[in-house]
Order: sequence, then structure tokens, then C-alpha cells
Amino acid sequence: MPSLWGTSRDDDHDADAGEHDNGRSEDDSRSRADERTRLLPNQANNSTSRLLTPDDPAVSPYNLWAVRVLRYVTLFMTLFSFVWWSLLLIAIFATPPGLETRGSGFFALSNASIALCLLISKLVFFGTPSKSSRILCACMALALLVNSILTLAVQMVRYEEGWVGTVSVLWALLMSLWVLLADRTVRWGKEEEEVRLTGRAETRRTLTEWSSVLLETIGLFILAIAIVLMTLTLMIRSVDAGVAPPGKLYWVDGGKYRMHVCCEGDGAKAEGNSTPTVLLEGGEMPVGNGLRQLARDALKNGSISRYCFVDRPGVSWSDTAPSPLSAGMEAVAASEALAKAGERGPWVVASAGVGSYYSRVFVSQHSREVKGLLLIDALHDDDLARLGSPRRGFLLWLWGFLSPLGLDTLPAALFRGRGSVDRIRGVSARHNPKNIFARLQESLVADSFTKRDVEGSRAIMRRSTPLTVITSGKHAEKDKGWKENQRDLTMLTENLQHWDVVDDAPHEVWETLEGRRVIEERLREMVRHAE
Repeated sequence: MPSLWGTSRDDDHDADAGEHDNGRSEDDSRSRADERTRLLPNQANNSTSRLLTPDDPAVSPYNLWAVRVLRYVTLFMTLFSFVWWSLLLIAIFATPPGLETRGSGFFALSNASIALCLLISKLVFFGTPSKSSRILCACMALALLVNSILTLAVQMVRYEEGWVGTVSVLWALLMSLWVLLADRTVRWGKEEEEVRLTGRAETRRTLTEWSSVLLETIGLFILAIAIVLMTLTLMIRSVDAGVAPPGKLYWVDGGKYRMHVCCEGDGAKAEGNSTPTVLLEGGEMPVGNGLRQLARDALKNGSISRYCFVDRPGVSWSDTAPSPLSAGMEAVAASEALAKAGERGPWVVASAGVGSYYSRVFVSQHSREVKGLLLIDALHDDDLARLGSPRRGFLLWLWGFLSPLGLDTLPAALFRGRGSVDRIRGVSARHNPKNIFARLQESLVADSFTKRDVEGSRAIMRRSTPLTVITSGKHAEKDKGWKENQRDLTMLTENLQHWDVVDDAPHEVWETLEGRRVIEERLREMVRHAE
């Protein structure tokens, strides 16, 4: 019976027991809390709790520890990919030890860029999974799998890409699969939380979510197109790998890369024969695109008895060299390649265009062995500033970065019938990633290291070396400054033999009949004069 002054002892005992039971229930509830209930303890295992609305911020896949950990791991992979991408970008301009590739390096950089873009896209749109993104990621993973197989299976591609390119393409493949897994996991977590907290899986999306899905789909679609183009370009590279070089490849610079040396004719090779070998140095295009045919005709006509040429690093069949690479460094490497090929001169050096810088340095290094220097519409020292301009360097880098897409190579192969040889040493060689990389290297040091090498060679070149200068008539007529620079080149030595201005001849003087005749005639005179 209740007391007038308060509760009875029995009531107090019952209250204490109830409090004890409630405390034990709360402790049991806390002990049973899992990743679904830690953030929402008031919802834990309470069947009578009122369901939330789908728009409640508490309805989120981030309630699950698995989803949050997945996001942290994705963030870590993004940071790792950014560091790897940065190293590959730096290697284009100044190659760190161990990151050398004997190809262009642009394929490795492109694959690293794809992996980084995939991860950034996933982080930005992590909470809005979509079926379209999973389909696109699956397609990209399939294309990257083909790229990985080609890289590992084709010996020349594997050789040129090295461990750097192989790791990059495999990492891109792994990241495409990871993004696919992450999107699928977030979708599962989102449905789980919606069913638990709202009673059903939500099928509608807000305008913000639709906008996120649209942006992510567009970005992934562009990436998928890029990967497909890279796959096609890699297939063409695999076909080109079957074309054997006409000469032989020799390791130079301590075994870092190989240079292609090609010689034809028996004159200077004969025992006791002092007839000079004509050493060709290509211009903006490889020697095999024009100059070699001129030399073969001169050989057939008896104007010369032997010729050789060494493809510069990154040109035709030669490997690319680590950056930076100046004219002086290339001349030393070419000398090493010639020595290993058993070619020791004497020489009559003939060069065209930008190749004149390399040939002038070579002549200054081999003054006793060089019996003549022939310059064909050669570039002047003043042109080094144009070659090394920041604008040209940036455009070459951008062109190289996009070169794995084959925007020039694929249309030329499909619609113009360009074959493997043309892509290696013909007109299409300008779009070859290795060739672009070589020109970028040339541009990076043109107004610094190469300028120092060229100016130094002018000071130490033997003044009695026979010199002949052949100038493009069209170029001289169009640019008066060009003709004055050509006049200055005639004073490189004190033994000028001829200065010919070939009317109507373009920069590649040998492309006209008159130009070919003049070049062959001057070569004949220089060889016979040196005998």
C-alpha cells in the first residue's frame, strides 16, 4: 500500500531492478553495435524506430566502415599515382637514374595519366555510383588488358617501354579494375543503408546526382576513347617492330642505349685504301628519307666508293637517349657507335639542316680524320634560339603527350596507305613518338648546351678543312637573312671550295634534279681531292 510520505521499500527495490535491467540492456546494445550502428546508435536493432526519409543525410553509404576504408584506399592510390606521374613527367626533361626508357616515354606517361584520371574521377563522384560508369570501366579494363598483353608479348615494344612502361600499363589496368570494384561496392552499400533506414532501395535521383552521373559518364567515355586509340596505335607499333634495320645496332654511353649504323660500299674498307667514306648526317628528316638514296646513286655512278650514316638517338631505328642530350653528347655517342662498327675514316662529312650542328661538332672532334665538310642548306648559330624557344618546346611536349593516341599515325595508315617503313624513316616519321621525343630533347638544350657545343666547335675546328656550302635558292630568295647566315657559314674554315645557291630548290635541296646533281658533283670533288 502506498505511503503518504513517499514510495515503499518494495517500490524502491523494483525501481532499482528496472534501472539495473535498463543499464544492462544499454550495455548489451553497445556491445552489439556494428559498423551499421556506430554512427546511428539510436537506430540500433529497434524494430519500432520510425523509418527515415530517403533525403535524410543519415541515409548514406558512408555509414559502412567498408565504404569509408575503400575511399581512403582510393585516396592513397591517387596520391601514389600522382607521384608516379610526376616522376615520369620529370623524366621527359631530365631522366632520373633507373627511369630510362629506350622508347619515347610518352606511352608510360599516358598510361599513368589514365590511371590518375580514373582515380580522381572516382574520388570526385564516389557517392554516386552508376551503371554507365561500371560499363565504361569494364570496357577500359578490357582495352588495357589488350595493351598489357601487347606490351609483354611483342619483344620490341617490351624492349622500348622497359620496366617503366610495363609497370605503367599494368598499373592503369589495375586501377580500372579497382574503380570498377569501388563503384560496385558503393552501390551495394548505398542499397543496404537505404533498405535498413528507409525500408526500401531508392530508385530516383536528385538533380545533383543526375548531374554527377552525367559528368562522370562523359569523362569516362573520353578516357575510354583515348584508351581504344592507344590500343590501335600500339597494334601499329607491334607491326612496325617486325621491320629490320638495314644496318646494325651498337650499344653506346655505357650500355644505356643503341645507335643504328648503316654503311654501304667497299672503298674505305679495302686494305690500304685511303679513299674517304662519306658520312651522312640527316636534317629535320632521317637520312633514310632522301639523302640515303642520293648516296646510293652516287655510289652506283662511281662518284663515291663508300658511305655511312648514324641515326641520331630517337631517329629511325636508334633508341632514345636519356635527357638532356646535346649536340656534343650525340657526336660522342656517334663516334663510339662508328668505332664499334669498325668505321674509323677518313671522312667526308655531309649534313643537312639541323644536322649541321651535330656534324660540325663531330668534325671538330675528329679534325685529322675529316677530309672535307659539305653543308646542305645548313642551319646557322642564330637559329638555335628559335629551335630552343619555350613555345616550340611546349608544343613538342604537347604533341608528344598526345602521340600515343595516333591522331596523325592512324589516319595516315588507314586512309593514305602509309606503311611501316614510312613511319620509321619516311614522311610519317615526324609523327613517331620517338622522333617527337628526339626533337623535344633537341629543343630543350638548343639555346644552352648545344649552343655552347656549336660555338666551341667553331673555335677549335681545323681552319684548313675543305668546306663546301650548298644553299636552297627558294629559301635564300624568301629570307634575305637566311642568305646572309649562309654566307657566314662559308667562313667556318679558311678553305672554302664552293658556295652553290641552287635555284628553285627547297630546304631539302636533293628533292630537285639540279640539287641532286650539284650535291653529287661536290661529293665527287671532295672525295677525289682527299685521295
